Amino acid sequence: MDSMTHIFTPFRSRMKAEVLPEIFIDTFAFYYEQLVTGKTGYIPEAEIAPVAELPDAEQFPDRLATIGKHSLAKTAVIKLNGGLGTSMGLEKAKSLLPIKDGLSFLDIIARQAQLANVPLLLMNSFSTEDDSLDLLEKYPDLNHDLPHSFLQHKEPKIRQDNFAPVEWPENPELEWCPPGHGDIYAALMTSGTLEALLEKGYEYAFVSNADNLGAVVDLAILGYFVDNEVPFMMEVADRTEMDKKGGHLAQRQDSQLILRESAQCPPEDTAAFQDINRHKYFNTNNLWFHLPTLYRQMRAHDNRLGLPMIRNSKTVDPRNPNSTPVYQLETAMGSAIAVFSGAQAIRVPRSRFAPVKTTDDLLAVRSDAYTLTDDFRIVPSGQRKMQKFNIKLDGRFYKYVSDLDARFPQGVPSLAENKSLVIEGEFRFGKDVKCIGDVHLRNETNAQIFIPDGTILTGSLHYPA
Repeated sequence: MDSMTHIFTPFRSRMKAEVLPEIFIDTFAFYYEQLVTGKTGYIPEAEIAPVAELPDAEQFPDRLATIGKHSLAKTAVIKLNGGLGTSMGLEKAKSLLPIKDGLSFLDIIARQAQLANVPLLLMNSFSTEDDSLDLLEKYPDLNHDLPHSFLQHKEPKIRQDNFAPVEWPENPELEWCPPGHGDIYAALMTSGTLEALLEKGYEYAFVSNADNLGAVVDLAILGYFVDNEVPFMMEVADRTEMDKKGGHLAQRQDSQLILRESAQCPPEDTAAFQDINRHKYFNTNNLWFHLPTLYRQMRAHDNRLGLPMIRNSKTVDPRNPNSTPVYQLETAMGSAIAVFSGAQAIRVPRSRFAPVKTTDDLLAVRSDAYTLTDDFRIVPSGQRKMQKFNIKLDGRFYKYVSDLDARFPQGVPSLAENKSLVIEGEFRFGKDVKCIGDVHLRNETNAQIFIPDGTILTGSLHYPA
């Protein structure tokens, strides 16, 4: 028995006890070996080059939309739905959060799929599976011939000091973590979902995050994907200062496109990584798969795409910085762009990237600054431009959804004419409050300040005055 097999044995035993499939155990072993032999997953700046120009979806001709329309019958939609929204204080699937007109993310996603007459599949985690499927029972017209979901795997966290499985008896669930959304490829195989899609005649899949309300099936983009016979395609958008820490598109010396995440950037290359004039495009995580090509690629490589490893340093209890330091091994779904010969990226408008990551985002989407259209898209209302406007809420009082709801009990203020909203300190809002232009509220007292019904806010208001 070689040394690698010996040190991996405790992991294999644990994973078998959790009835994890052999394909996934072997995939985890592949990345574990990289970790213990000193691999960091870094992609140095010297080994890549920027991407100068891309096909622009806003310039696609009408004929591509016609091709897309004819291809809908062979297209499925997959949403990454494993998140609990713990950063916003949620304990259920984030996609169940009401966001617009009494509808949740998942309600809107289901209605989009119904309208387009495409099947909707969720990649759930063990934590989100039951609640999400309960909600989808409201939509009996979805997925007559396919399952509604397949499960993301889980993997052991690894001690940093000796590369053993971490033990945390006070909460054994914390000994496990998700393997990143790059797990979608293994999960499609182990669940039988990829084979089921192919058996039913589906050739194309549009994949995106459940919390990205801008990620809808665009017929012209689908038409481009089909017409050009692309095996794998990533939607990217123009990088701004607020995107500089997120994953960006680049290319290897052989011109093969790749994705580099922040955890894959050596510390000495941080300035280049965050230079939005050098690396101009960020990954929206809206991806298109040619399903027969994906299946062939997986089968030809032992059901493993060999995506670049991401080594994340954490503590076993993320809320306790003094708990055991661990590594969590992840892969990024979009990094598969480096695996497929002929893979492409296209530039899309910012409107196709509208995630809700914080209560700042949630307040904006719930307000009249955004409208839910008849075809169930969330779009900026009126004359508001697509660029995100600035909302910054005091984390002491508004970080969690329950905090937000308690301080806006009559509904969120009108933000249709708002340019920026900054709230420092604690305020509670009455109904029909309106914010115009730049609004800055600062409460330096220890008491909650009430904004009366019908107040029109503009400029700066400080308490005490």
